[in-house]
Amino acid sequence: MASFHHEKKVNVSIEHLWQFVSDMNHWAPLVPGYIRHEILNEKSSIWVFKVDVGLMKKKIELQVDITRWQAPNKVTFNLTGINEKFKGNGFFSSVSSSKQEVVMTGFLEIVAEGMMAKMANAILDTSLPDITTELTNAVAEKAEEQYSLHQ
Repeated sequence: MASFHHEKKVNVSIEHLWQFVSDMNHWAPLVPGYIRHEILNEKSSIWVFKVDVGLMKKKIELQVDITRWQAPNKVTFNLTGINEKFKGNGFFSSVSSSKQEVVMTGFLEIVAEGMMAKMANAILDTSLPDITTELTNAVAEKAEEQYSLHQ
């Protein structure tokens, strides 16, 4: 099972970061290769994005189910492939380091299943660190940008 976490300092209060992360509409579009997303209810959504698979790109449809909102520090979620056989989980957590700075951690863990699992898991092992880092950094930067617009 491929997993990776990435920490990033965010120059906002923990309350502002929570305000940003507690709305899936804010961070779904920040997924690398984003195409679209659809909110099903306050805890479930469908995300569609493209990923590099060797020399080609593959469209992935994924259901994201929030398993826990822990204001203002953590949101955890499960991932279920719709058009591909894989499952996983992840979270965003945050710890205040000062009044206007937070250390945010993004974590993803994904495992492929089925006939192509061995090849897919090998690709995940090499690509998941980049995906996790890119998503975590994008969430941090967008939260800072949104905060500065409201100042």
